Amino acid sequence: MKRVVLMLSLVAALLLSACGLNGGGSKESSVDGSGSKGKKTLEFWQIDPGEKEKVYKEAVARFEKKHPDVNVKFLTIPNDAYKQKLSVAMSGNRAPDVFVSWGGGWLKNFVDQDKVLDITADTDKDHFNKLALDNSTYDNKVYGLPLGLSIDVIFYNKEIFKKYGLTPPKTYDEWLKVIDTLNKNDIIPLSLANKTKWPGAYYFMNFASRIGGPELFDSAFHRTGKTFDDPAYVKAGEKIQELVKKKAFNSGFNGIPYDEGQSRQLMYSGKAAMMDMTISFVNNMNEEAPDFASKLDFFLFPTVEGGKGDQTNLGAAASPVWSVAKNSKNQKLATELANELASTETAKAYVERTGSLTSVNGVVPKDQMGKRFYKAVSNATHLQMPYDQTLPPELAELHKDTTQAVFGLDMTPQEAAKKMEQKAKQDLKKE
Repeated sequence: MKRVVLMLSLVAALLLSACGLNGGGSKESSVDGSGSKGKKTLEFWQIDPGEKEKVYKEAVARFEKKHPDVNVKFLTIPNDAYKQKLSVAMSGNRAPDVFVSWGGGWLKNFVDQDKVLDITADTDKDHFNKLALDNSTYDNKVYGLPLGLSIDVIFYNKEIFKKYGLTPPKTYDEWLKVIDTLNKNDIIPLSLANKTKWPGAYYFMNFASRIGGPELFDSAFHRTGKTFDDPAYVKAGEKIQELVKKKAFNSGFNGIPYDEGQSRQLMYSGKAAMMDMTISFVNNMNEEAPDFASKLDFFLFPTVEGGKGDQTNLGAAASPVWSVAKNSKNQKLATELANELASTETAKAYVERTGSLTSVNGVVPKDQMGKRFYKAVSNATHLQMPYDQTLPPELAELHKDTTQAVFGLDMTPQEAAKKMEQKAKQDLKKE
């Protein structure tokens, strides 16, 4: 009996040795996940389900066909759990060979810890939208390859605008007149679901950019002159509260979660006329209310009189961004996989099948609205990545909390700006 127990223990030990523990880095494995012998294994983590996941799997299959001696262990992790899981893996030097991020400050945090591979030498910078690539470039070194690109715009119902003789506003004052007309006709001007805080943050970021100019955030973030209690930030909060007091939004907006779709339903039903949202709204609409497509149009966030910004300054996000862990035992192969995931072939499938934009140059959407999104990005002089993806975690959360409080009229714009700057002094270093 003892001999049997001993044999079972030895078998278990051998299995653990062959399979490894959770987390990663590439391995030389005698038996990998596919049952293939003698193959190198690369571990790849990403967060997108559905059609996007299928596009990435096809890119992985192309890579494996080019490298028959390599097996890619493909892992899809739910978005909410991903950040924590990757942080734990990074801290234990067991990060996957290739992983997804949003670039910005979130990726830079790992770069500063020397956990991410510098892939500048293997990056064709002309292949990417420069402003998107800049989001994962630090000290002129590339640490991530952006595939996706999103912008936020003001979506509106064409039928409602036509019915009341309205035209898409280009200035804030014109926008206020549109809002007044809609209110007089019992139409909710702007649909908002702000329980999760980030939807309202788009208004704050856009107003700040229009008032203070596109350099405002970078200067405050890098501590090179501007601060988070700059008058432009205070004025951005004042514009938000002006909209709230004018009843520009649906009632109870700070208690409504975006993912449940209530704010989108207000648009589909014609109860609301406009919504500031990323172009992911189109994907939601195609699934939830495809008949609404004939009524949908968009305009860019209006300018503010006397402001330093204009409509070529767009709120944007570059994701997914593919990076390589520095602890990878097969850095060259991992870098090739990242490039395949950001190749023109992958980008075309990503755009055509998911309704998204891409950071890869020369890939133009075929549908008319997609072409207009593409034109807006092509004409952009600045892409402002979300503050909460760029700031350190605690400061990012404070940004969302204070913005939500400003929307709720629970905090003055001056108080919100003061809190942000006090925290920024603690969390940010002057460059």
